[in-house]
Amino acid sequence: MASEWLEEGSHGPHWLGFLADASDLLAGTLDPGMVPAIIAQIVVPRLSSWCAVYTSDSVAGPARLAYLWHADEARIDGLREELAEVDVSSADSRVTSAIQLADSQVLAVPLTARGRSLGMMCLGRSDRFVDEVIQFAEDIGRRAALAMDNARVYAQQAAANRALQRSLLPPNEPEVPGLDYGVVYEPAGEVNEVGGDFYDLFKAGDDSWRFAIGDVCGTGPEAAAVTGLARHTLRLLAREGYGVAAVLGRLNQAILEEGERARFLTLLHGDITPVESGLEVRMVSAGHPEALRLRPNGSVEAVTTPQSLLGVFHEVVFEADTIHLDHGDVLLAVTDGVTERRSGGRLLDDDGGLAKLLAECAGLSARAVAERIRRGAAEFAAEPSADDLAILVLRAR
Repeated sequence: MASEWLEEGSHGPHWLGFLADASDLLAGTLDPGMVPAIIAQIVVPRLSSWCAVYTSDSVAGPARLAYLWHADEARIDGLREELAEVDVSSADSRVTSAIQLADSQVLAVPLTARGRSLGMMCLGRSDRFVDEVIQFAEDIGRRAALAMDNARVYAQQAAANRALQRSLLPPNEPEVPGLDYGVVYEPAGEVNEVGGDFYDLFKAGDDSWRFAIGDVCGTGPEAAAVTGLARHTLRLLAREGYGVAAVLGRLNQAILEEGERARFLTLLHGDITPVESGLEVRMVSAGHPEALRLRPNGSVEAVTTPQSLLGVFHEVVFEADTIHLDHGDVLLAVTDGVTERRSGGRLLDDDGGLAKLLAECAGLSARAVAERIRRGAAEFAAEPSADDLAILVLRAR
């Protein structure tokens, strides 16, 4: 069947169309685990009766069978047993070579990209491989190897960025007397982008705790660097006894000292002190969306004074707002991934949209409030969000 298809199409549009489709299929996935399956589905039955794709995780590592496909699915298990007796790694990984396997002629095509061996594509059929088939198999092998390498690089970068993203979030969730809290964090965009939003909640002294929620301009390593600088500066200065206003002043200078690497940062930073009647909160909003307080009766009000964002002006003096959260009161802080969620020409926070959403949360736990705000932002527009999103909810028990 393969030879008949080849004779009909190798010198005409059939083969050119097949090659174009193969390239599109291989270029269309960035999942390393999917590439071997796509390779096998491409060549069977057009070039061979079956295909086995072997991959190696390192240059010197052993090749393992990643995917096996046969035009007759009933023969896959038997073929797998036969291949287990063959040392594929003995085939030359630099050039296409022939291997004899029971009643099959096997063509071993190296998968090499950017000078590095990634594995082997083995094609099997009952009759001899003609020169045209070998040429086309090598062509597919080169394209497949490049797709495999691209997918591996993408996956490695994605894993590194996920690890970096995790390092920018709190390592643990502290127990704060009298406080019920909930957080939501959702990065947006490509897997390989590190988001610029972050939050934190940590113990600053014997009887005080600090919280922060911020948004660094942009994404990627540069934004991550500012995020890391902000989180570590906040924790260090807070534990040295600096008040929230003084901390933001020093963080502003630290960001400006980064020079061309500096990024603008909006930040809400505050401290929490448990008192008999609830929680005493002092906080500064540096260019950040205003924080809202929800009373048990459903009333909502803004409780922060807008002040300059960080990383812009050298001479900035911040002042803290002090509020009291009675038992049952809720404090909501979000990044602009919530307030600026867009649907057509409207933003979620137009006409006090966020306050209206919060008013519906009276009587809910902090985690339930955070989830309700997240769901409200998601449902506000049909398309996925293009911005990171962070939500921090503090509720006095």
